[in-house]
Amino acid sequence: MALGNRYKSAPGAGTLAALILVLVFGSPWYAEWSQENTNPGTAGGWWLRLLSWPRWSFDTSDSIRDVIVGDLKAILVVVLTALFLYLLPGSQLARARGTISQFLAGWAAYVFAGAFAALLATLFFDNPSLLGAFNAAGSGAQYGFFVGWIIGLASLGGYRGTR
Repeated sequence: MALGNRYKSAPGAGTLAALILVLVFGSPWYAEWSQENTNPGTAGGWWLRLLSWPRWSFDTSDSIRDVIVGDLKAILVVVLTALFLYLLPGSQLARARGTISQFLAGWAAYVFAGAFAALLATLFFDNPSLLGAFNAAGSGAQYGFFVGWIIGLASLGGYRGTR
């Protein structure tokens, strides 16, 4: 994307939204706040806690490996969101900007990114298991399903360009 382009690109806007979501809501400060100030027995409290799923942290008491593996999930969510936004053909095939296919492609990209990020990050944990990987992928898909509409809205109406 050129700096002088007056149109936002759908994958760029969706990736930027994913980066902001992970940086803000995955931060240790937000995660701590959501654990202390929300009730998991309510829908709003559950959703506010879910926002902090791809947590990242910098703790000096952890080993380098634990910090990298812990942050790998957050990094992979953003990278895989960008990848899936470029790969999903629905919004690329749409004739007009702002169609529902761009919204759904952005949402689906975040569901896939959450699931695959959790699945891949599980492989680097101590004693990874297939059941643990499946559970992690399920929690990542759950996160992507309930938060991915934000990515869908961000990519809605973006310029796809012609190739």
